[in-house]
Amino acid sequence: MPARVDAFRPADLTAEQRELYDRLLASARATGSRPFPLADEEGRLRGPFNGMLLSPGLGDALQELGTAVRYGTGFTARQKELAILAVAAHERSEYEWAVHGHAALQAGFTEDELAAVHAGAACPLDDPAEAAVLAAARELAATGDLTDDAFTSATDALGLTCLYELVTLVGYYRLVATQLRVLRVTD
Repeated sequence: MPARVDAFRPADLTAEQRELYDRLLASARATGSRPFPLADEEGRLRGPFNGMLLSPGLGDALQELGTAVRYGTGFTARQKELAILAVAAHERSEYEWAVHGHAALQAGFTEDELAAVHAGAACPLDDPAEAAVLAAARELAATGDLTDDAFTSATDALGLTCLYELVTLVGYYRLVATQLRVLRVTD
């Protein structure tokens, strides 16, 4: 399916859009390791970031939340990528899967582990905290809630603060997956 929104060309941006555009390109997500650049060869933003320019005030708040859940939680890189990939798999978000599958490989995951996460299959993890993150993220993505047993199990393994961060991270990536789907972003 073709994208529903053309990528904005830098020369066509309003002053407000340009501020956000510049902030996005200077952010940690643009300078970190990615399977492809945040902008294409013409400077147009890729993935969910182009959509953020549709409403710069809201887009800026969203990218700030994204920065917080990506770089400001108590999760290890592996725990964070497990949670994001659980959402990507559930939402069938090709963009999120491609970006975060790459990040997961860099964090030390194997292709077999990624395949298990993608399929929703059992994924033998040696770290109990990683197993708790994956189980809770899968349940949150599938139902939008945790059963009492899942809440207790996740709290015991992660602590209440990390569980709160996990709920926020899963919610953020579900939102992004929805935006990507509605705008038909596939790059």
